[in-house]
Amino acid sequence: MANNVVETITKLVTPIVEAQGLDLWDVEFVKEGRDWFLRILLDKKPDGITMDDIVVATNQISELLDEVDPDPIPQAYMLEISSPGAERPLKKPEDYVWAKGQYVHVSLYQKLDGVKEFEGDLVEVTDEELTLTYMDKTRQKTVVIPRDSVAKARLAIKF
Repeated sequence: MANNVVETITKLVTPIVEAQGLDLWDVEFVKEGRDWFLRILLDKKPDGITMDDIVVATNQISELLDEVDPDPIPQAYMLEISSPGAERPLKKPEDYVWAKGQYVHVSLYQKLDGVKEFEGDLVEVTDEELTLTYMDKTRQKTVVIPRDSVAKARLAIKF
């Protein structure tokens, strides 16, 4: 059900988002505890999204969702529209391409060379693999990660 909602909402809100000059980063429909959340993450290139952009988008999207018949989400839910933030998730292939050259955190389904999580610079992206350079104590190392072994990935803040 959640996948159908995400697809439907993505199709519905894309024209509104694009008309504002914004980028639709992600749409999630998730249950947390007893509550359902529809999360829409927006961005604007090159300078980033503003609170004014979020307010306008929220008003337009909320109005659209109230008017759509039949309702694509029959149960009660909370609408959250925001920026994807500094540690934004990387899900789509174009997200990884966009993140090339940036510092990322990658979690794997299973350990690779004894490690299940890597944090480093994303130096290469192909359809099949991600290449990261990272620090292991005082030594810089490189790891090539098969894309199908990535459980989650996001931008990370380097300290």
